[in-house]
Amino acid sequence: MYGLGGLGLILLGLADNAPFVSAPPGSEDVCVIALSAHHPQWWIYYAFMATAGEVLGGYLTYGLAAKGGQETFEKKLGKQRAEKIYRQFAKRGFLTVFAGSVLPPPFPYSPVVMAAGVMQYPRKKYLWTLSAGRATRFFAVAFLGRVYGQQMIAFFSRHYRPLMYLLIAVAVIAGMGAVVYFKWYRPRQIRGPEPHAGTREKLASHLTHTT
Repeated sequence: MYGLGGLGLILLGLADNAPFVSAPPGSEDVCVIALSAHHPQWWIYYAFMATAGEVLGGYLTYGLAAKGGQETFEKKLGKQRAEKIYRQFAKRGFLTVFAGSVLPPPFPYSPVVMAAGVMQYPRKKYLWTLSAGRATRFFAVAFLGRVYGQQMIAFFSRHYRPLMYLLIAVAVIAGMGAVVYFKWYRPRQIRGPEPHAGTREKLASHLTHTT
C-alpha cells in the first residue's frame, strides 16, 4: 500500500473500516507518516487522501449496517455490549462518532460505524462528523510526519531489533487475550440475558427525534 502513494491510502482506508476483515490497527497512520516524511511537500495531499479513504470506507460500512447489519453487529460484539453502544448513541451520538474518528489505535472504530448505521443515525450528520474527525486526525498525523518523520524513521532504524521483539511479544499477548475472549468471555456475553424487546427501536426513535 505504501508504494501506491495516495491511492494506497484510499484502499487502506476502505480496508480499515471493513466490518469483517480490517487492516492492521494504525497502518493508515504509519503510511501517512512515512509518506509525509519522504515527501514533505506532499503532506497535505497525503492527509487528504487518507481522510477520503477513511470517510468512504466508513460511509460504505454505515450503509451496509443501516440496511440490515443489526444481527451481524450484535453477533460480533455480543448483545450486552451492543445494547450499551445503542444507549451511548441515544445519549451522545455526535460525540461518539467524532471522538471515535479522532482517537488513534488501538481504539476499535468499526463497531462505532456499524452502530451508527444500525441506529439509523442521520446520514448527513454522520458523514460531516466522520469527515471532521478523520480530517483532524490525519492532517495532524501528516504534519507530524512532515516535521518529525525523518527522526522517527531514524529512531526505528537504530532500534529495529528490540522493537521487533517487543512487537512479537505484544502480538503473542494479544493473541492469548483473543483466545480467552472468544473461547470464554464472548460466549457468555452472547448467552447473557436477552435485552428487552424493541430496545434498539426505541433508542433509534429517540435518537431520530432528538437530532
